Amino acid sequence: MTEPSFPSRMRQLRRERGLSLRDLAKVTYHGKTYLHELETGAKSPTPQTARRVDDALQAAGELAALATTSPGIRRRELVAAAGLAAALPHTLLAHGRRVGTATSAQLIERTARLRRLDNYLGGADTREIYTAEVEATTRLIQNGAYNQPTGRQLLAILAEQAQLAGWAAFDAGDHRDAEGKFRFSLAAARDAEDRALTGNGLAFLAYQQLTTGGRGPDTASAACEAAGSTATPRVRTLLHLRAAWAFAVAGDAPAADRHLGIGTTFLSQRADRPEPDWVYWVDSTEGEIMTGRCWAVLHRPLRAIPVLERALATFCDTQARDKALYLSWLADAYLDANEVEQACQTAADAFRLAGGVGSVRPVQRLQTFLDRLEPFATVSCVVELRALAAAAPTRPRLSGSTTPGIQENPERWEPR
Repeated sequence: MTEPSFPSRMRQLRRERGLSLRDLAKVTYHGKTYLHELETGAKSPTPQTARRVDDALQAAGELAALATTSPGIRRRELVAAAGLAAALPHTLLAHGRRVGTATSAQLIERTARLRRLDNYLGGADTREIYTAEVEATTRLIQNGAYNQPTGRQLLAILAEQAQLAGWAAFDAGDHRDAEGKFRFSLAAARDAEDRALTGNGLAFLAYQQLTTGGRGPDTASAACEAAGSTATPRVRTLLHLRAAWAFAVAGDAPAADRHLGIGTTFLSQRADRPEPDWVYWVDSTEGEIMTGRCWAVLHRPLRAIPVLERALATFCDTQARDKALYLSWLADAYLDANEVEQACQTAADAFRLAGGVGSVRPVQRLQTFLDRLEPFATVSCVVELRALAAAAPTRPRLSGSTTPGIQENPERWEPR
């Protein structure tokens, strides 16, 4: 009797369990198209993917055993999954096809430098830059020759770059492109066996779900679990603060408070090894910003206002996008406290900063705030704020930044 193949057995088990490909995608965090390719044999699973599908279908190790993978990194499938062009410059391979630790170190340093652009520029300004980095590193993975440790390091770099590119697309308002890059980064992080980056990929997906009406709190909790207890303190701080935000948006104050407490506790701990560069900005100010925003969205102004005021006092206007967004939450908190004039003044400061920023999010957040002012339409400060908003400079929306079929919710935009 012929032994079943991975594709046929996967398809059989999925049908026996009464699951659609969409259902399976939700629990494995792989795209439906990719799972279809696994079932039809168009692609072969990595050992990590095979184990995830095996667990989801309760196959007791059968699928993991059937999975057939060739040694090394699955380069062609990564390129196909990213949907990238075939003809890209081989700038990093000019010295030859062998890739070693020196090239990885160069990419790590370059990615760290480019990451800091996000402090000062919006996604519309950085999107093409970050996407070009994803393309170049993918091409390197496709054509380079390297050992397994270097291959895993390259995959981890690719995951970081894809997260940056996805974040920029998200900031520019292109949700479909953002989600695709976040899922690609998650697959790369898992194949790199980097649990911390896997958690960060899930956290980015939680952002998408909060925006599009998905199960953001569940995914944010999964992000904390994926990183595990071995992650460095700043990583665990970031993931728990993001989980707090997801629960706050869902209206679950106890869960938000619990994750805020865990996150701020880890923030005070010293790491026994270097923190990854992608958490370089996580500090006490970030903890206060996240705390204030959580209480603001939960309509607890007495808790939100003091911490937001204290944190914003340290923010430079050159970080215009982030400061405008944080001010919008402070304005909401003032309005909840019935301080209409203070709320309008704070929103006016945010409008002045948001003008010309390459991000759709500040104006969307501030428009939501203006809608809340309808009961005070005749108050002089409200009239003045609306005049300021009407005259505020804006940048043209990028073509392709509207995603058909996705319902945007400006109140749920995540500012960082």
